[in-house]
Amino acid sequence: MKRSIFVLALSMGIFTMHAQNERTALEGTRLGDNWSIELKAGAVTPLTHSAFFKNARPAFGFGIGKQLTPTFGLGIQGMGYVNTSSSKTAFDASEVSLLGKVNLMNLFGSYTGEPRVFEIEALTGIGWLHYYQNGPGDTNSWSTRFGLNLNFNLGEEKAWTLGIKPAVVYDMQGDFNKNKSRFNVNNAAFELTAGITYHFMCSNGTHHFTTVKPYDPIEIKELNDAVNNLRSQLNDKDLQLNNALQQTNNLQKELADCRTQTTNTETIVKTNRIPESIITFRQGKSVVDASQLPNVERVANYMKKHPEAKVIIKGYASPEATSLSMRNWQKHVPNL
Repeated sequence: MKRSIFVLALSMGIFTMHAQNERTALEGTRLGDNWSIELKAGAVTPLTHSAFFKNARPAFGFGIGKQLTPTFGLGIQGMGYVNTSSSKTAFDASEVSLLGKVNLMNLFGSYTGEPRVFEIEALTGIGWLHYYQNGPGDTNSWSTRFGLNLNFNLGEEKAWTLGIKPAVVYDMQGDFNKNKSRFNVNNAAFELTAGITYHFMCSNGTHHFTTVKPYDPIEIKELNDAVNNLRSQLNDKDLQLNNALQQTNNLQKELADCRTQTTNTETIVKTNRIPESIITFRQGKSVVDASQLPNVERVANYMKKHPEAKVIIKGYASPEATSLSMRNWQKHVPNL
C-alpha cells in the first residue's frame, strides 16, 4: 500500500514537471547541477514497547543529494546509531540507504522559479541495516524508511536549508521468518533529526532551478530579423546624420568666409543734370567732323527724352574764327 502511494506521488511529480515545462523551461538541469550535501543529528528510539525518551539514543548522519526536478530528487545517506550499552563498537547499528524525495509544495503548487522559504518533502527509501553485536557476531538486514523533511530555505540565494526530519525506519527482516510480516511496528524505530544542507552552485549561476519562458524558433527568427532591420535603419540614420553634420560644417565655413570677405559696394547717384558734351573743330574749320557726331547725338537723344530740358551752348574759337562758325554749328544741330 505504501509503495503504491509513493509510486502515485512520483507519477504526479513527473506529470507536474511536464505540465510546467509547457509554460516555462527550467535552467540548471545539467548533470552537475543541483547537488547538495547534508549533515544531521538527532535521536532514535524503538517505536513500541519502550519509553520514548528513556530508550532514545543519539543518531548522526551524512547525505548527498541530487535534485532531478523541482519536485523530485534522489539521495544517498549513511546513519550511525550510538550505542548506549556495552558493545564492541561505539554504535549499535548503522544504515546506508537510497532515498527518493517528493517536494509536496512544488507538486501541488508548482515551482515559482526559486525555492520557497518553507517547504515540505515526502521521503521514502530502502537501505542496508547492519547491527554490531557481541557474542555470535554482527547481523545484517535490509530496511525501509518513510518520513518528512520540514525545510526552511535560508539566505537571499537559498543556498542553505535547515530541516527537521521525522521518519519511521523498518527492519524488514526482523521476525519475518516467524510472523511473516515485513512492516511490523515491533521491528521499527522512530527517528527525529535536524540537519543543515548546502546546495552547490549550478550552471545557471544560482543554487537552484530557475525558470525561463520558452520561445518558438520561428518567433526567435522573426525577432532576430526585426532586430537586424532596426540595426540597419539605425546605421542609415547615422549615415544621414553624418551627412547633415558635414553639410552644416560646410555652410558654417562658407558663412565664416563671407563674414571675413571684403564687400565692394557700387553707389549709383541719380541726378537731373543734363550731360555735357564737348565738340571740337579742326584748326581753321567750322564743319563738325564725323568723329564728333556721337557727342552731338548724345545730347540730341537726351533732349528728345526730356523736352522740358534747357540747353546752354558755349563756344570757343580761335582768333581767326568768324561768326560763320556758329551758324555752321546750328546747321548741323537742327533739332536744338
